[in-house]
Parts: sequence; C-alpha cells; structure tokens
Amino acid sequence: MSLALAPMEGLADDLMRDVLTRVGGIDWCVSEFIRVSDGLLPVSVFRRLAPELDHGARTRAGTPMRVQLLGSDPALLAENAQRAVELGAPVIDLNFGCPAKTVNRSRGGAVLLSEPELLHRIVAAVRAALPREVPVTAKMRLGVDAPDGALDCARALVDGGAAMLVVHARTKTEGYRPPAHWEWIARVREAVAVPVCANGEIWSVDDWRRCRAISGAGDFMLGRGLVARPDLARQIADARAGREPRQMRWDELLPLLQDFWRETRRRLPPKFAPGRLKQWLVWLARHDSEAARLFDAVRREHDCLRLDAALGLSPDPAQLWRPQLADRGGRLPMPASPLCAAA
Repeated sequence: MSLALAPMEGLADDLMRDVLTRVGGIDWCVSEFIRVSDGLLPVSVFRRLAPELDHGARTRAGTPMRVQLLGSDPALLAENAQRAVELGAPVIDLNFGCPAKTVNRSRGGAVLLSEPELLHRIVAAVRAALPREVPVTAKMRLGVDAPDGALDCARALVDGGAAMLVVHARTKTEGYRPPAHWEWIARVREAVAVPVCANGEIWSVDDWRRCRAISGAGDFMLGRGLVARPDLARQIADARAGREPRQMRWDELLPLLQDFWRETRRRLPPKFAPGRLKQWLVWLARHDSEAARLFDAVRREHDCLRLDAALGLSPDPAQLWRPQLADRGGRLPMPASPLCAAA
C-alpha cells in the first residue's frame, strides 16, 4: 500500500509539499498541474512549479515527486512530457480530474471525461514519446455530470498506456461536495488491470478504513484532509502497521508552521505572504484548537512583522522578501504566483 499527497493548485505547492512530506507517512507526491496549451514550455516553468526537479525530483525529506501535466493536445502534451523527463521527472501524471471552470473552459481537466477516445489518444501519445522505464499515470474523476462513463474512461486511459489510475470518486459537477462515491472505485478496479489509487473525502483514519473497505483499494491519495491534518498520512501508516495512531501535538506543529512562514515570507511579496499563511491556518483550524485561536488572532492582520510576533518569531532580515534586479537582458525572475487570502 502507498499513501500519496494529491496535487492541488494554489495549495500543495513546493512549500507545502516540503512541510507535509517532512511529517512522514507520504510515499510520493505530485506537482501542481503544469498547463500545456501552446507549444513547448520553457524550462523555467517546470522549475517554478516543480523545483524538486533540481534535487533529484524529491522533496527535502526525500519523498519522490511526479510531474503532472494538464491539456488536451496529444502532441503538445507528449512534447512537454519529454522535456519534463529530460529535466528529471521520474513519472508523468496526466490531469483529467480538475473541476475548475477556468481550466475546463480551455479544454483541460475533468471536462475531457466526456471524450474517452481523446483520453486514449493523449495517454498513447505521451506513452510513445517517453522511455519505457518512465511510467505514465492519470488522475480522473467519475465523469462530468454522472458516473455512467467512468469505466469507459478508465479503460481508455489504461489501453492508452497508463500504468496507474488515481480516481477521485466524484464527478466534475459535484466538485468537492461530499460524499465521495468509493463504491465506484471498486468498479473501476474490476474494469482495469493496473493499480487504482483511491482519492476523495479521506479526512481521518476512520475515513481511510471505510474507504479501504468499500473500494478495496490498496493505494490512497490524500488531499485537503492532509493539509488540514498534516500527520494524517503518518497516522494511517501507523494504523496500517498495527500501531495505535498518535496525533501531532501543537508543539510539534508550530515549528513546521514557523518554517512555512519563514519560507513564504522570503518567497512572496509582503502583499501576498499573509494570505498564504492564513490559507493554511484555515485548514489547520478545522482540527487544532491552538491553530484556530491563532487564526482568530491574525485573520485581519496584514503586517508581516506582526505576524512574525504572533508566531513567536523574531524578525530575521535574511528571510525578508526583496525584489530581484533584472538580468543584463532586461529579464526579471519569474515570481511565485500570488495566492488568494483565506480570510
């Protein structure tokens, strides 16, 4: 059995991947999707969204990272998959699960589940473009509006060459509304001859147990549940090994939050850094009373120095964000994407 950290745009970036994989229990993770829509992407795009490529495609904790691509053009996806592999990607994952309207309007993500023949062409093109030792995997939902075509989509992906499927057990229309239909994961497993990883609504060890019983899956992908409970994978790993799961204490979580804030402060402009911190605190507050109290204290705070104090940190000039000068060609470094504040 393996436990994976899900790719989540604007949430599970490399900073979050670094923190969560350090907690333990995660066997592999996936980059945020890299959108492919017009030609071969520059190397800088891959390195910005998947900087682990410069470190053996592993997080600081040593957790392997797969590169996820999103798009609808088989040839362009194949070309960009080649580039990702040249940069060190050990696995190429294809996104057919994103339900976001902005993504779907440009023919990306879950909207393609209405075209199983296109799914097959995409996977086949990417598979043919890569060395045989580099697996191609795919993440899918159960369909656009209904799960009626889920099995056809799963077969199309596997027939095209996918070595593993991650199934988010909801349709595009359902978005992230509960429940997740884990029974459909069992049906997909019966329809294909590759490993099927279960994803959706796993917020606790008990959820994992129920998902395992209903889906029959041996591999699981954790998304928002892991962001909200950073030790969830470790708890599940303990339960899997027959040990009593131990919940992380606040004095163990706070140093991770402090590290996350230091790096966020260094990487993002002061205008955006507080929103990134509060975004994570919102999720942590679901299960941790100390995180909830901290969020209540800082929810309207926008000053980075006062946020330092709220986290028990002394200002460190070395951690302050500073705009970088243009190079001789007049080019500025690619900035990190501004993220919406959670408050």
